[in-house]
Amino acid sequence: MSKIIRVTTIPKSLGGLLQGQLKFMSQYYYMIGVSGKGGDRLKRISKEEGIEVIPVEMTRKITPVQDLKSVYKLYKIFKKEKPEIVHSHTPKAGTLSMLAAKLAGVPHRLHTIAGLPLLEATGAKRMLLDVVEKITYSCATMIYPNSFGLKEIIIKNKYTKKQKLKVIANGSSNGINTSFFDPNLYTDQDKLNLRKELKISKTDNVIIFVGRLVKDKGINELILAFKKLSEQERETKLLLVGIFENDLDPLLPETETEIETNPNIIFAGWQNDVRPYFAISDILAFPSYREGFPNVVMQAASMGIVSIVTDINGCNEIISDGNNGLIIPTKDTEALFESMRKLVQDDTLRNTLAANSRESIIARYQNQFVWIELLKEYQSLTK
Repeated sequence: MSKIIRVTTIPKSLGGLLQGQLKFMSQYYYMIGVSGKGGDRLKRISKEEGIEVIPVEMTRKITPVQDLKSVYKLYKIFKKEKPEIVHSHTPKAGTLSMLAAKLAGVPHRLHTIAGLPLLEATGAKRMLLDVVEKITYSCATMIYPNSFGLKEIIIKNKYTKKQKLKVIANGSSNGINTSFFDPNLYTDQDKLNLRKELKISKTDNVIIFVGRLVKDKGINELILAFKKLSEQERETKLLLVGIFENDLDPLLPETETEIETNPNIIFAGWQNDVRPYFAISDILAFPSYREGFPNVVMQAASMGIVSIVTDINGCNEIISDGNNGLIIPTKDTEALFESMRKLVQDDTLRNTLAANSRESIIARYQNQFVWIELLKEYQSLTK
């Protein structure tokens, strides 16, 4: 049986980003997962996915000494295991494992791109990140952008040749399990109980954001737009599900203050299962600056929620403006405010768009479909 090694920077990505996919692929290949030293998390992934796992510490920042150590450790693993394919996800894991795999002589070196953080960088930092990106692409034999828009951005920035790029299925790194993200799993009583716990009344409209609470996700604009909205629509709550990353991408101080002091903003923190929070929500607000192919937007749509997203790759592929959501320009607080107000005030429009949301996901992004298309790609390389 041919061997494939999948690499991510942290275990959360290996177990979450690729949930179910590794187990599916293990029917056809001997699968090994490589990721950071997540302790019990890595062991749990091994058990849940039925694969071997190997810990290799990788930082998410630029740390030259640690990065060289990681490359050497990965190189030794690849030389020992002799996989036919090394397939990486997440930026740092991509750079380190593609370089190590090339040095180790791995025949098929694949990297999935799920967003380009460097797009928001400027000056010397942007120049450095551009160089690193080109190194990753030059060491890889194939690059898989997880959206068609991302593929065009890569071509436009001349990171690699067009022939090296391919979008699997209709986009997305893993698709979505629509049986798991199903609004019918939650009863009215379930929803009432959670609303009560969060101090949300039965009549409140709930706008939800799920993800990292950082600048690049448009949180500064979201909070400013909601502040204005909550002054006009008092029976509206903003539910924030996620974590702050002040060391990597901090919010404005006034944004943090508003989150802490506005009684209509509810901070729920990190949640292992976001479905109950989607179940009590009416609108997803996702004003991100950049994405690959956002799972959150697929999850919300699968849960039958109308979405407001920015006009960026991934988001504008999942959401069709006026069909299953609304699309607004990036960094546009006023457009975000107007879209939120429109959907809060117009029940007919909101319900019509919401009714189309789940069907749009079932038709295009079921995870089994994505897995089978990726399997076909693997089989074309290893035949």
